[in-house]
Amino acid sequence: MSPTAPRGGGGRRQGGPGGRPAQGRGGKPGSGGKPARAGGGKPFGKRAGDQPGKRSAGRGAARRMTDDIKPAPAPPRRGPAPAARGGDVHDPEGVRLQKFLAQAGAGSRRTCEEMITAGRVTVDDQVVTELGVRIDPARQVVHVDGLRFSVDDQLVYIMVNKPKGVVSTMFDEQDRLNLADMVGPREERLFHVGRLDLDTEGLILLTNDGALAHRLQHPSFGVQKTYLAEVRGPVKRELGKNLRTGVELDDGPATVDSFRLVDSKPGYALVEVVLHEGRKHVVRRMLDAEGYPVLKLVRTQMGPLVLGDLKPGRNRRLTRGEVQQLMAAVGL
Repeated sequence: MSPTAPRGGGGRRQGGPGGRPAQGRGGKPGSGGKPARAGGGKPFGKRAGDQPGKRSAGRGAARRMTDDIKPAPAPPRRGPAPAARGGDVHDPEGVRLQKFLAQAGAGSRRTCEEMITAGRVTVDDQVVTELGVRIDPARQVVHVDGLRFSVDDQLVYIMVNKPKGVVSTMFDEQDRLNLADMVGPREERLFHVGRLDLDTEGLILLTNDGALAHRLQHPSFGVQKTYLAEVRGPVKRELGKNLRTGVELDDGPATVDSFRLVDSKPGYALVEVVLHEGRKHVVRRMLDAEGYPVLKLVRTQMGPLVLGDLKPGRNRRLTRGEVQQLMAAVGL
């Protein structure tokens, strides 16, 4: 079938097949012709490469029209490809990893870059060694040498040295002195990690970090708590062995992780007990079962967190390093 010739120059209109006039504009038949057959056959006067709805302009014109149609340019790449061993941690919309680490206190920007290239940095447990990687600090976890780094200023960590007579709650219906009184009014909703009974003093942690609090309290994570107990002396030599072997209590046997005699004077002894379980009054009950009622009890340490010289009734915010050490202790 021949294409319809372009107009102009007095050219003749070429007839259709069988002597029928070619189809005119708008699908109307020419003089004395019949309409094109609907369906089944190809549209009259159409060849490959022609644009729909337009009269063919011949092979050369069709080729020129095709050449004018250029492919859409590829979208620009948004940041470098992810560089992690074993997983894709790159977030094109995120912040550069070295900038995040510098903001989180890991060191200067240059020092953080050296940490990355040395393979000391992981994102979501994947080692990152190239400097172009971007991350989303709100959803991704970053470690340097096993210590977690974060810039979430909404998380609060406060150490309190609870005095004797203070209730280990943030609110008391009997209006007794409680932990909220130790830190004063705060915008954050804090909760305490573990409890100390009314007569026990020492370290207690207040935070709004639920994941950390849960792991610090759950025995399966094995976070040790250290207590100093004042008892009547002298202390028998087998006491430590008995506590490590296990003492039968009314709610089942209990054991300590370690025991040592700190000080001993006539009629007095100071012992250190380390354990990771958190049953109510467990230290007092174990020592009492062995014949040594506790006269005074102070919790001095929780995992890597040490009470130090913080005075009773005082509090302070944890340092960034202390928070990192706590997280490392529970696998965060």
